[in-house]
Amino acid sequence: MFKNYLKTALRNLWKNKAFSFINVMGLALGLTCSLLIMLWVNDEYNVDAFHKNGARLYSVYERQYRDGLVDAFHGGPGVMADEMKKVLPEVQYASNYAWSELSTFEANNKIIKEEGNHAGADFFRMFTYPLLAGKAETALQSPYDIAISKKMAEQFFGSPAAAIGKSIRYQNKKDLNVTAVFDNVPKSSTSQFDYILNWDSFLEINSWAKDWTNNGPRTYLTLREGTDAKTFERKISRFLDHYNKEQTPHSYIRLGIQRYGDMYLHSNFDKQGNLSGGRIQYVQLFSIVAIFILLIACINFMNLTTARSLKRSKEIGIRKVVGALRFALIRQFIGEALLIVFIAVLISLMIVILVLGKFNQLTGKEIQLPFSDSTFWGSIAALLLGTGFLSGSYPALYLSSFKPVRVLKGTLKFSNGALWFRKGLVVLQFMLSIVLIIGTIVVSKQVNFIQTYNLGYDRENLLYIPLEGDLLAKYELFKNKSLQMPGVKDISRITDLPTHIENGTGGVQWDGKDPNSDINFTQSAVGYDFTKTMHLKLVDGRDFSKDFKTDSVGYIINEAALKIIGYKGPVGKPLTFWQKKGKIIGVLKDFHFNSLHTEINPMVLRLGENIEWGAALVRTEPGKTKEALASLEKTCKELNPKFPFTYKFSDEEYQKLYKSEQVVGQLANYFAFLGIFISCLGLLGLVIFTAEQRTKEFGIRKVLGASPGSLFNLLSKEFLLLVMIAFVIASPIAWIGLHKWLENFVYKAGIAWWMFLVAGLVAVLIALITVSFQAIKAAVANPVKSLRTE
Repeated sequence: MFKNYLKTALRNLWKNKAFSFINVMGLALGLTCSLLIMLWVNDEYNVDAFHKNGARLYSVYERQYRDGLVDAFHGGPGVMADEMKKVLPEVQYASNYAWSELSTFEANNKIIKEEGNHAGADFFRMFTYPLLAGKAETALQSPYDIAISKKMAEQFFGSPAAAIGKSIRYQNKKDLNVTAVFDNVPKSSTSQFDYILNWDSFLEINSWAKDWTNNGPRTYLTLREGTDAKTFERKISRFLDHYNKEQTPHSYIRLGIQRYGDMYLHSNFDKQGNLSGGRIQYVQLFSIVAIFILLIACINFMNLTTARSLKRSKEIGIRKVVGALRFALIRQFIGEALLIVFIAVLISLMIVILVLGKFNQLTGKEIQLPFSDSTFWGSIAALLLGTGFLSGSYPALYLSSFKPVRVLKGTLKFSNGALWFRKGLVVLQFMLSIVLIIGTIVVSKQVNFIQTYNLGYDRENLLYIPLEGDLLAKYELFKNKSLQMPGVKDISRITDLPTHIENGTGGVQWDGKDPNSDINFTQSAVGYDFTKTMHLKLVDGRDFSKDFKTDSVGYIINEAALKIIGYKGPVGKPLTFWQKKGKIIGVLKDFHFNSLHTEINPMVLRLGENIEWGAALVRTEPGKTKEALASLEKTCKELNPKFPFTYKFSDEEYQKLYKSEQVVGQLANYFAFLGIFISCLGLLGLVIFTAEQRTKEFGIRKVLGASPGSLFNLLSKEFLLLVMIAFVIASPIAWIGLHKWLENFVYKAGIAWWMFLVAGLVAVLIALITVSFQAIKAAVANPVKSLRTE
């Protein structure tokens, strides 16, 4: 029986090559998109999921309540981890964790820069990064201990085993002892590092982190088995009340915890300080896109199969006359659908293998097809069966319902219900495609808006050079020498990169300030010529200048800060920052120093010409970046020979803030194109079939004098009407979904009416092109041949 069904199915596929090709390729393309998205979604869910104790691993976050506003973020005092472990019996392990730093190391006559961090002694007990040498319990016990990666061990010492116990010089300041070597951190970890330093060494150079009123470093906890996370979270909510005595009824902090493995996908906080969204929205978005495209492909199959059902009606009638049961026919047609899907799955796997490299390049992933994973093959089988039954169920039920008497008498016709169902499927198909087109237009416009938005400063021809080693003491000499070199236009300095200034403080006072008010100001220290180098605009006052000795207690504020302070004629008015009384010397026009996801905060800039950290800001002359880099490298090697020359471009650092949006925009373009292409494949198949069904009608019409134009209109207007109906339904659905997505941005391009019009016109034009090829062919056909057709 099975062999007979298989023969029949293969015979039908071969007999109707055009329709078979459309069916198979439509499904193959739909399955390819779904498979790529499934692999991407699976990879997203696997980020940070490899830690053995992940279910008990948590990060502590703060909700800072200030004057009715809430600011929530992961971070806290730099001494909170040890204190929590000491006083809270539910905490098994605890570790503070700082921020990534690019540091210089020297050993065996090699000098190399590596990215790394500081962490507590429990770090490798909590996070299961595999240790190739050394022990987790003793890896970070003293300020002179360092754990390094396999890559770093091989670069300096040849192997992990050879690295243990060896000395390595850090930042040309002190010698450290290698106590552990861990395997290279996988891409599936959000924390990427090649070394970990002991936490006490961080506190030595960052004494502010010991103060309970300051925050910044993260606090990670491993809770003991059996601990209820919700109960524990309620317990620690007011934990800082015992340590931070600066809290008031108007300004206070409440703590919360989030499972570490959830932070990657659920990273955003709403205005009430509650966890709300993040990358999970993109995962959900593309999961929906995968379903959309697979539905479009399945609709193709259902439409074409039911449309061609009259061609198989006699076969079905004869089978029923000789005793075939309806269930047997249903089984046969479902089997045929599964065969087509099986062929499509094989083709889609081949396509995925071919395009996976480009897909990884686009998404920044290292996804591989997990051929040895039974779960993967289970997913493929589920996709095959699900698609097969979804696409084959209606045709099977419909075809098996034919009455043999009507079939054999030749009186079988499509019922109105069947016709309307097919039209409904076309509408649904194009509705999904139009939603994708509108989404692509809106996402692309928002990404372009971000990339071209006026930040308030010029990020072109601007680069950052870390101030480290001898450059800190020789900064003024470096500046003077570099300004005499080719290609260098202006130089200043700053403690934080201009694309990522997040340091906040409540320590700003001014005349007339409400004593109960506690407003958080963003702050940074800058050098002379800062506004000139950054191309910032001063709306009042001046920049820091060597001509004014009092600038050591002079402050520049932005417009957002001035609105809060409320001074009229602010220049020269008193301002106290961290208990240092001074005066406002300038007001900057607001500029963006973070991503466009957030509003511009009030900012205070202070003079930091001699601060022992930060970066040099270098403005190069247009078109002379290469000469400037050569000049800067020469100067740095001369003044700072123990440190390799490194730099970052401002525009590249800015683009990194929107990497997710850029990936989403590009993927949306590709998937929208594939969605509309698959829809057009199905539409083409239906037009071909309709033209075949109406061959004699067209022949008679031509004999009676119908023009090719009227025949073209007759065949195309029905399908174009369906596309228009799809557009009317798709527009409000797209608007609701995209409006929700744009809520993630404070500054946005918005949704305009013309985007919907363009999407509608694109859909109609593509449908018209698809229909016109076959419509013109039918309209100009010889009527004599048409009337001879049996």
